[in-house]
Amino acid sequence: MNIKYLYFIVFILIVLASCNRPVAKFVIKEKKELNAPAKVKFLNKSIKANSYHWNFGDNDTSNIENPEHKYIMSGNYTVELTAKKDKKSNTTKQKIHIKPPEKCLVLIQTPYGDMLAELYDNTPKHRDNFTKLADEGFYDGLLFHRVINGFMIQGGDPGSKNATKNKRLGSGGPGYQIDAEFNPENIHIKGALAAARMGDAVNPEKKSSGSQFYIVQGNKLTEAQLKQIENRKGIHYTEEQKKLYMETGGTPFLDMDYTVFGRVIEGLDVIDKIAKAKTGQGNRPVKDIWMKIKVIK
Repeated sequence: MNIKYLYFIVFILIVLASCNRPVAKFVIKEKKELNAPAKVKFLNKSIKANSYHWNFGDNDTSNIENPEHKYIMSGNYTVELTAKKDKKSNTTKQKIHIKPPEKCLVLIQTPYGDMLAELYDNTPKHRDNFTKLADEGFYDGLLFHRVINGFMIQGGDPGSKNATKNKRLGSGGPGYQIDAEFNPENIHIKGALAAARMGDAVNPEKKSSGSQFYIVQGNKLTEAQLKQIENRKGIHYTEEQKKLYMETGGTPFLDMDYTVFGRVIEGLDVIDKIAKAKTGQGNRPVKDIWMKIKVIK
């Protein structure tokens, strides 16, 4: 056989093979700067592929054609897409940069889902203490040990970690208290993150527990009910605060008596799910509800 003819046949075969080979390609839909935690949508532009494998660079993967992925922490990530067709495959990579959050944020993970909470800058002692404990892993494995449907869910007692079913919980802490940081801007609307504390009789300065906190569920209120609370407690709500209490709900009777130092901004439904848990003695859930808290950086 003529050698030139043989080369031609090989060339044709290579071309035909490459024509059937998939080509991996994707674009990142968001053009703006991304701050953690960031939801990123990926648009698959691959050619001649019938299956896909994504590696988002943070130990998470997906086989969805056009996935949306949530990056919890800031950093530089290499996103890898492998497009496949039969036994053939092709891979492409892109880098993505996630900036740190603009506010102080924490992620509260539970068996019922995650809650994202913002910690307020106008309560610096509580903010800094909470993030310090979270960074140390203090809260990881602790329980929501007190749950009252229509009121709140409470946790942060170090004695709740690996606690036996009949153990009485709610008196533990890190060995210190935090000075109260009351602020009329911080109210007990649904999702409010507030510090638990000992009662007035033994704690007239209303100092907060060093670690125990609660997240408000509450109920919706009427304008007349809010007026009664204003008169009884000698406080005044803005029109926006009244609207929040009437439309979202909360526990305004606790305002200016317990330090509110943050608010759940994503995952309010998780509060409702936990609040519905069956409880036993001391309002402790019959089935343990653990938590894990991360500071978003």
